[in-house]
Amino acid sequence: MSKNQLIDYVQNFVSLEDDEAEQFVSAFEEVKVKKRQFIVQPNFTNRHRSFVVKGAFRSYAIANDGQEHTLQFAIENWWISDFNSYIYQHPATLFIVALEDSTILQIEYNTEQELKKANHKFETFFRIMAEKGLAFEHRRILFNLTHSAEARYESFLSNFPNFVQRVPQYALASYLGMTTEYLSRIRNNRTDKS
Repeated sequence: MSKNQLIDYVQNFVSLEDDEAEQFVSAFEEVKVKKRQFIVQPNFTNRHRSFVVKGAFRSYAIANDGQEHTLQFAIENWWISDFNSYIYQHPATLFIVALEDSTILQIEYNTEQELKKANHKFETFFRIMAEKGLAFEHRRILFNLTHSAEARYESFLSNFPNFVQRVPQYALASYLGMTTEYLSRIRNNRTDKS
């Protein structure tokens, strides 16, 4: 069932024959993750790329002053990893933690390399994912640099409504580059106006 979800996702980007779809998903292992369990921690090399079948995750870094900075959220049909650690096979700098009891499909780095060598469609799929991820991060950085905190929150609400009720307020505030108190104020102002 969960592997069918991954096949459906991949078919949005590349067209796979039945045998290709089977070859692709057989490279992934299903893993159950409990709420508050870490799948990546700093100083350990991140050996897997993870596709979320069910649940929610948060990736974040901790600054020298102890402040947490959220880089990414992932829910169903999203990918999550410490991509710098995964791609270069260097020690991770991020924490990735489950926000809910979750199920993921993981592919190991060397297995992914073999998969990409085996079929150009698989290579194309991972290239498309990399390009989309890079473009998304570019848009996010630019938007955060050029828009107010209120605009960042409104944009998140309209673009990712499924995330808002599933991620803790402190994590959302961190992702949007503001304090939890400031996010509360923005939310209260929205409520007062409606």
